[in-house]
Amino acid sequence: MKAALVGADGELLHQARRSTGRERGPDSVVESILAFAADLRAHGEDHFGEPAAAAGVAVPGIVDADRGIAAYAANLGWRDVPLRNLLSERLDGVPVALGHDVRTGGLAEGRIGAGRGADRFLFVPLGTGIAGAIGIDGRVEAGAHGFAGEIGHVVVRPGGAPCPCGQHGCLERYASAAAVSEAWARATGDRDADAADCAKAVESGDARARAVWQDAVDALADGLVTALTLLDPRVLIIGGGLAEAGETLFTPLRAAVERRVTFQKLPSIVPAALGDTAGCLGAGLLAWDLLATPTHPASEVSA
Repeated sequence: MKAALVGADGELLHQARRSTGRERGPDSVVESILAFAADLRAHGEDHFGEPAAAAGVAVPGIVDADRGIAAYAANLGWRDVPLRNLLSERLDGVPVALGHDVRTGGLAEGRIGAGRGADRFLFVPLGTGIAGAIGIDGRVEAGAHGFAGEIGHVVVRPGGAPCPCGQHGCLERYASAAAVSEAWARATGDRDADAADCAKAVESGDARARAVWQDAVDALADGLVTALTLLDPRVLIIGGGLAEAGETLFTPLRAAVERRVTFQKLPSIVPAALGDTAGCLGAGLLAWDLLATPTHPASEVSA
């Protein structure tokens, strides 16, 4: 877990990390979060003269913000966890906002990161999977059921590799950091080879690496052009582990997207600016939004 105290202007005042305790089961994760939040609140009171006025939490799964629950998080073993009420009780009644982890990170990138000043942006982190955050006028769209932005499950290779979602040929099966790692491991016969190794091999001119990398870039460009056709973002922000390859990724990606657009307007394609602090900063912004709009305490639309 990553956590932070965040000022009203998005300033990172204090940050800390702690194990989730996931190996001890789902209930232990909840207790770890509650204890971490309480300790962070106490740190604020000790070092800044007052406790945090509100809390924001980014959850790696499906969030029902209206009810204040983490509806489903497979990797944590959660289903319908009433996290908002539990946190508010532990924190002496302060208001609590919940957000999807990618949308929360996207909120920070859009407001104070790479998308600052853009009225429309799309944030796409390339990690173990691929998701997206749709930014509109300073907020992030959650969708009617909390699934907006799931670009990783756009089918880019019909009939292709099976995806855990039940479809075949999903974008994240070809262009996520995990997918590149798998492809490069197959190409080299080295089970420990990963996407970072592939990127280094691309830079050194390895033909096998270039083929693996270009396959991923082409799939990513196909998915992104579908997204920009639907959303018309002004800025397209790419983050996550794969983006750490820098221009090894961005130079061919910009070219691949440009080759595919016809009538669409080409957005600026830029790397994320906040790194792994985006989620903490976004959670802080969620909390500040909650204080600014007290009549909508659970709405992700205000995120």
